[in-house]
Amino acid sequence: RKVQVKQGNSIYEFLDAVRKQLAGEFREIKTASTEHLMYIKEDLIIPHHLTFHELITTKARGKSGPLYHFDVHEDVRLRGDATKEKDESHAGKVVERHWYEKNKHIFPASRWEIFDPAKKIEKYSIYG
Repeated sequence: RKVQVKQGNSIYEFLDAVRKQLAGEFREIKTASTEHLMYIKEDLIIPHHLTFHELITTKARGKSGPLYHFDVHEDVRLRGDATKEKDESHAGKVVERHWYEKNKHIFPASRWEIFDPAKKIEKYSIYG
């Protein structure tokens, strides 16, 4: 799925657009309010008040590397080494807060934590 956002759009506005797009297919989303949706990117729960522009310009980092990466360069690392940080990022996930609360003790939700821009993630970890 794809949702297009403008430069100044917040995560809340993005989640509202996602909710509207998925409402026809998913009964749970149709009745959910935007406040009850969560955006997960690289095992981080992104707060509603942040904008994508802030995340990109501050080069926000997730557990496995940059949340968003738009630089152009050649990747010369070994492809098979899972301990190396990767430049490509995974697609974000949108989940209901109710689902998260019910499943936060189970993988993958057990790895998720709230994004803190002040926290420096130095080393890639495959563990919690």
